[in-house]
Amino acid sequence: MEEESADPARIRTIAVTAEDVVAALEARIQRDSPVALRVTPPFSGRMRARLHAGANEYDETPAPVHVSPGALLDESAPSYPRPANTEDRLRADPDVDYTVERHHERHREAVAAWRERVRDHVRETATIETPDGSHEISISVLG
Repeated sequence: MEEESADPARIRTIAVTAEDVVAALEARIQRDSPVALRVTPPFSGRMRARLHAGANEYDETPAPVHVSPGALLDESAPSYPRPANTEDRLRADPDVDYTVERHHERHREAVAAWRERVRDHVRETATIETPDGSHEISISVLG
């Protein structure tokens, strides 16, 4: 059995679901919410990162490590669709009349497409921040 430790530098790999990465990204973008992927001690080589909403303030030692969902994405990840951009594309389409309902529908479709595409942009490795500094890890996407 792998030894557990209070040192987050022990982590070599985090396993995270694609759904948690997408949900954390979306919450940060839409609501400017302090949502992260949390890894809780004791630490070992392979750890599970789970969706966590809330501040990164803990009384216990060692504290959990919060991983920014954006740190898990590569540089070519698609940006989140904004309603204004969806409206501009809809209004620019000469074959379609603009309506609020159509705008809402197109935006829902754009967000759904983003959710699917962004899953393909999770890095193989990432740098996480620990109390002792930066630490590089591998990422294993579940699901």
